[in-house]
Amino acid sequence: MKYAVHVMYKPSILDPQGQAIQQSLQNMGYTGVDDVRLGKYFEVTLADNVENPDEQVEAICDQLLANTVMEQYTFERMEEE
Repeated sequence: MKYAVHVMYKPSILDPQGQAIQQSLQNMGYTGVDDVRLGKYFEVTLADNVENPDEQVEAICDQLLANTVMEQYTFERMEEE
């Protein structure tokens, strides 16, 4: 089973890298960009015999992939290729 995990700063957390990207875009002439938020993307593949795979992915996110004080995450099971 493969999962897509997206980790982003919480809305209340300042994102200086996102702000730098937004400023660069404006300097390049993209004046309609109101906000840029930088995040992380992970693909996690679990063995087919893992019990409670959603719970395991959530635990992985809580314990390693996201700093839950500053970040929020979402995950979804991906279609098998």
